[in-house]
Amino acid sequence: MEKSNEITKGLKIGIDASNIRQGGGLTHIKELLSFSQPDRFAIKKIIIWGGRETLDELQERPWLKKICPPEIDYCWLSRIFWQRYLLPKKAYDACCDILFVPGGSHSGKFRPVVTVCQNMLPFERREIMRYGLSRRALRLIILRLLQLKSFRNSDGVIFLTRYAKEQVLKKIDYIKTNETIIPHGISSRFKRSPKKQKPISHYNNNNPFRLIYVSTIDFYKHQWNVVEAVELIQEDFPVVLDLIGPAYEPALSRLKASLEKFKLASKNIFYHGNVPYEELYQYYDKADLGIFASSCENLPIVLLENMAMGLPIACSERDPMTELLGDGGVYFDPEKPKDISRAIRKLIDSPKLREDKVKTSHQIAQNFSWKHCANKTLSFLSETAKKF
Repeated sequence: MEKSNEITKGLKIGIDASNIRQGGGLTHIKELLSFSQPDRFAIKKIIIWGGRETLDELQERPWLKKICPPEIDYCWLSRIFWQRYLLPKKAYDACCDILFVPGGSHSGKFRPVVTVCQNMLPFERREIMRYGLSRRALRLIILRLLQLKSFRNSDGVIFLTRYAKEQVLKKIDYIKTNETIIPHGISSRFKRSPKKQKPISHYNNNNPFRLIYVSTIDFYKHQWNVVEAVELIQEDFPVVLDLIGPAYEPALSRLKASLEKFKLASKNIFYHGNVPYEELYQYYDKADLGIFASSCENLPIVLLENMAMGLPIACSERDPMTELLGDGGVYFDPEKPKDISRAIRKLIDSPKLREDKVKTSHQIAQNFSWKHCANKTLSFLSETAKKF
């Protein structure tokens, strides 16, 4: 099998989105294709293979062909078989000049291939241990092995942050590929001018100070610690907390147990489930302070959204959050509820501090653009393809 090498007629890019289902990975591929201008990079066609629900999320484009093989939606073993043995032939038959794998795992024989490091969870042993002896832990361990092999064998690897690049490359004995850092962007619907910060005396039980934490309910997100932190400040401030995001069921059970334990806080804590991405900005609009308590991330789009919305942010002190937010937030240890409450309290107590932090974080957020992400990604893919 031979790929088309008629570069002068325009490149064909194949995208393997078979393991892109939800969260940041889905947002990434949606926004990337939305802002892509293939003709600028001598690209005439993009072919994407993915599950039906994923492909339905993507806008129609004259240069975009969407294909849904039945194996992808059947089960994960079927998906792995398809990716390893059937995808390479599909890509060669379609005369693709390069295969782009934003999910990070590629085991087929097609060349050249560019992968993306999207998920740091498989590379953090401490975080995997939170799942104990479970299918989730086993899946993460397998994913770690698959992705490390994928990155070693790729012709290009895209990292989202400096932190991710440093941590992953430490675990690869030898890497022969080119690598680059291309961060995600922020949707325009989340870009707002910062609100005027008001003293806490402006708020009362009928007009509470609204905290918001948007993230999947999961063990490394520590929502129960945030609930306990709210309990600690509840008697001093008129606050409510909005929790938003899909849930990993065992973690949701732990959150419910926490709400049952801290009854005072639970009266003013609202879990809204998985809010559609297109409606999420409405909750940010009503919020007065953002919380981000994750202990493991690659590039958390949620944190960028808080920054772009002009919210003061109480944030986990773990990397890469400090790399992204810089001096634009007040940090805490996500595993210590008292420290979380300290950070929240510090921001609530001082409108001047809130104003200063918002000014800094909002300015940083302007550096993250989906248009920039799309241009850099297509440029990297084009340059890599032309080397073969």
